[in-house]
Amino acid sequence: MSTSIVTLARQVGLMREMNTVANNIANSATTGYRREGVLFTEYIKATPGGDSLSMAAARARTIDLSQGALTQTGGTFDLAIEGEGFFLVQTPAGERLTRAGTFTPNEAGDLVTPDGHPLLDAGGAPVFAPPGAEVVTIAPDGTMSANGAPIAQIGLWRPIDPTDLVREAGALFRAEQGTEPVIDGGRILQGRIEGPNVDPVTEIARMIEVQRAYELGQAFLDRESDRRSKLIDTLTR
Repeated sequence: MSTSIVTLARQVGLMREMNTVANNIANSATTGYRREGVLFTEYIKATPGGDSLSMAAARARTIDLSQGALTQTGGTFDLAIEGEGFFLVQTPAGERLTRAGTFTPNEAGDLVTPDGHPLLDAGGAPVFAPPGAEVVTIAPDGTMSANGAPIAQIGLWRPIDPTDLVREAGALFRAEQGTEPVIDGGRILQGRIEGPNVDPVTEIARMIEVQRAYELGQAFLDRESDRRSKLIDTLTR
């Protein structure tokens, strides 16, 4: 019985990993997407007789924060982060972090994401772009100038605890322990966007590997089920 329980726990973990890999592949063209992984941990419990039962559990997820490829677009409000940090945007559910830097001015002149979430500056206020400005430039430190005059500074932020990032949708994250400004290590590039840090070939190879492992586990469970059925038939004759 213990071998079946252990195998079943492993199967559940492999299914979670399969879903995660599939999500990475589905977002391999999503601007600012961060690759996600599943972390397997070992669960050990003592059993009667002095032996122990070891099981694999896949309850934790990891977010890959490595740099994605930068693509030049020339768009005034297309922004990419090189190095550490996230943009901070205001959503109906609260402040969220993102590396997706495709912004446009709304009717009020605030820079917003494609979903309408306002981009926040270094002080946590919406970033305003004057509608009548002929030239808008954004420096690597986030300073935004209109016709040569500084008007705002776009903030770079990071989670206080990098391990507590929770993905909410696509390239949007919630930091459970809050955020803090990035003092050094990141810069903003105007006229560029950052692609996902997903290698589709690697993800497909991993999907095949996980699928094969799952099939082996399922074959074992099927054989174990057949063995028990034959044993029950034999004992009940």
